[in-house]
Amino acid sequence: MLNSPPGSRRRPPLILLIAVSAAGPLSLNIFVPSMPGIQRAFQTDYSTVQLTLTLYLVGFAVAQLLYGPLSDRFGRRPALLAGQGIYLAGSLLCLIAPGIGSLIAGRVVQAVGACAGIVVARAIIQDVYEREKSAAMLAYVHSAMAAAPMVGPSIGGLLEVWFGWQASFVLIAILAAGVLAASVFFLYETHWGESQATGIADMTVSFGHLLRRPVFCGHTFQVAFTSSVFFAFIGGVPYVMVDLMGRPPSEYGFYFTAIPAMFMMGSILAGRFSARVGSDRMVTIGTLLALAATGAEVTWNHLDLLTPVALFGSMALAALGAGMAQPNGMAGAVSVDPRRAGAASGLSGFLQMTVSAGVAAIVGTLLTDTATPVVVAMFVSAGLALTSHQVAMWATRWRHKYN
Repeated sequence: MLNSPPGSRRRPPLILLIAVSAAGPLSLNIFVPSMPGIQRAFQTDYSTVQLTLTLYLVGFAVAQLLYGPLSDRFGRRPALLAGQGIYLAGSLLCLIAPGIGSLIAGRVVQAVGACAGIVVARAIIQDVYEREKSAAMLAYVHSAMAAAPMVGPSIGGLLEVWFGWQASFVLIAILAAGVLAASVFFLYETHWGESQATGIADMTVSFGHLLRRPVFCGHTFQVAFTSSVFFAFIGGVPYVMVDLMGRPPSEYGFYFTAIPAMFMMGSILAGRFSARVGSDRMVTIGTLLALAATGAEVTWNHLDLLTPVALFGSMALAALGAGMAQPNGMAGAVSVDPRRAGAASGLSGFLQMTVSAGVAAIVGTLLTDTATPVVVAMFVSAGLALTSHQVAMWATRWRHKYN
């Protein structure tokens, strides 16, 4: 069955894969408006409350390394159901947390469970679709992942005002239980084949195998550096807007809404046209657009013409390009070795978050009294994304020529 064509395998509903993938971004953002309320409720300092966000990201990044190989070894369905069960348990632990320590622990458990959706859903899509079609399906999943951070804080803010900080976790727990129940009935197994990565040593071998493949590295680092453009932006632009430009935080929030909206638009374009235009061509268009947009920011900053409209307008165009490039790049990374699709999905996701967080940290360290570190980091990241894509295309052509 391992060698059966993807189209011959029974496909879980796309809406279910979208739902499990959106869980992580939604859980990350929906409770943010409640953080001051949590601080008051537990009578702690804000830096401690901030750990509910920071450690969530750490747990989300690291656990991706486990779910991929586990789904290769035991199957997509058991891995995803286990992750959803952990996600529900973590949400309930957050809801009943008697203190800030318990809440932080619940958030880590929640993150460890939530990341299963993204990792395993990517592998499932690779199992049941050819690469060009899988890129289109991943684009729709990515558009939902972009929509979740847009609506999450708004919903969380209303729940906080009406019912208090626990209300967000009540909603998340209800949604988690509903998606888990739907998965029990409609999530079909899509992976059969020889076991891969059964233990830590085998996982290391599997990751090493992937990292030695230039095609995998090219696609993965294209996704990581494209994502880094955005993380460099959010790592420095709030400071640039509020401290350097003297703009109110509300104006930052107003302009920011255009960025996930444009990313979602780019993902929809990828979903509609990737199969027709070709995945590699879509990535080339997307990365070139991001490079041009960030290059414009560098130019305007150098000429002292950088305004909020120029700053956010350029980032919106870069986000449009990212929406076109990332799903296609991820489809390329996951399809390199069908036996290790889960490991490839987890490793790609881990590297994406690690590289992006590193770029954001560098930007935060270098910021002083100018926007130069932000715009240069964005431009360099876009350039490295395009370079990585070229490496992937070169390696693909070389492999086809000599194999």
